[in-house]
Amino acid sequence: MDNRADRIRSVLAAQFAPARIEVVDDSAKHAGHAGARPGGQTHYSVLLVSDAFTGMNRVARSRAVHAALEAEFSGGLHALALTLRAPSEVS
Repeated sequence: MDNRADRIRSVLAAQFAPARIEVVDDSAKHAGHAGARPGGQTHYSVLLVSDAFTGMNRVARSRAVHAALEAEFSGGLHALALTLRAPSEVS
């Protein structure tokens, strides 16, 4: 898989069995900012709704996602804007 968005989606789907997942490449909006690269694929927005987040606070959810994507961060992923919800938190 060459596309980072697809890899992120695949890892998060396997790890969290989400009811909903959206991964958007926001790299073009961050051109010239820290961590941006000419080829993009550095900045993403992620919406993830999963039962796995039930009972977890916001920091624990974020840590779990960052841990799952450790290999991507090591390979050039710079930033994630995360929206992480349990199904009961979505209207």
